[in-house]
Amino acid sequence: MNLTIDVGNTRVKIAVFERNNLVETMFFDKKKIISEIQKILKKYLISNGIISNVATISENKMEKLQKIVNLQVVSSKIKVPFINLYKTPLTLGVDRIALVSGAVKQFPNKNVLIIDAGTCITFDFVNAKSEYLGGAISPGIHLRYKALNYFTANLPLIDALEIENFVGKDTKESIISGVLNGVVKEIDGVITDYDNKYMDLTVLLTGGDTNFLSKQLKSSIFANQNLLLQGLNEILIFNGYK
Repeated sequence: MNLTIDVGNTRVKIAVFERNNLVETMFFDKKKIISEIQKILKKYLISNGIISNVATISENKMEKLQKIVNLQVVSSKIKVPFINLYKTPLTLGVDRIALVSGAVKQFPNKNVLIIDAGTCITFDFVNAKSEYLGGAISPGIHLRYKALNYFTANLPLIDALEIENFVGKDTKESIISGVLNGVVKEIDGVITDYDNKYMDLTVLLTGGDTNFLSKQLKSSIFANQNLLLQGLNEILIFNGYK
């Protein structure tokens, strides 16, 4: 069985796979990574593991992890199931590498736009030849709320995923309308641009804000909350770890 580990900015997401079949997923605080993975190892017979580390894990914790599980680390050097045409491949985030790997498996021979709506909103495009061309990076919903609060003197910190009024009737409603409608319009606009340029475009949405955005976007999309974890498993399999 394979263990996939996604270390994000605030929490860790893991999944257990029996070849291509997802068995279980878990989410927990980054501080608990060692103890939680030890629990998983007692529950399942794990042969191989892989980690995508966006947020920095200390060398000490990484060494401990590699002692308890045969762990591959995602980097620009690892073999992937797509052709990377990014101009600066060494700077391509490991989370984006995993997302594209999952997308080419789920939608082979398709033009796919992958939208990951989390702390940042990332757009990644892979064509029908499995060539990764690049994409875009934009502030996510909660990052926009924090920026308005931090960089102004009087705007409050808001954390909402429900649009009460298109025309904000007070400061709170105005912030919510500006942030949420702005994000939705931005994503719809990006999808339209790609759709105009590439035929038969498939749009794949993932990330923490998937549930909210999938209900707001005009375009037809596929939502997959586990895309990154599945992509990590595909990288393992592609490298001969089954």
